[in-house]
Amino acid sequence: MFESIGWAEILVLGIAGLFILGPERLPAAAAWVGRTMRKVREYATGARDQLKTELGPEFDELRKPLQDLQQLRGFDPKQLVANQLFGDDDQSNGTKPNGYAATQPAIPQPAIPKPEEPRLTTNEKPPFDPDAT
Repeated sequence: MFESIGWAEILVLGIAGLFILGPERLPAAAAWVGRTMRKVREYATGARDQLKTELGPEFDELRKPLQDLQQLRGFDPKQLVANQLFGDDDQSNGTKPNGYAATQPAIPQPAIPKPEEPRLTTNEKPPFDPDAT
């Protein structure tokens, strides 16, 4: 049930519980969580056994799609996204799914000449445009 939780996460939860609940209430809270998890597990097992006895051989037919889904449980969606974003494409023509090549050649930018500013000589007044003001 808790295959994805490692010791580091349990340690962080324990330290957080210690700060939140304090050392005097933490053991009682941990015991309550353990009892609750045991009850939930017992309820789930009892429901499964009851379905198995009531449905008989049809239970295995219902369970087949769930077993197929459990095989996908080891599937890591983060790894799939990482492979799609950063992985190599196994396509023969070197294009991505959107049709663009993986590496585009650099397009040279044309040199844009900088317009020369009109220079004023000493003691020359700049031109006045009455429409611009």
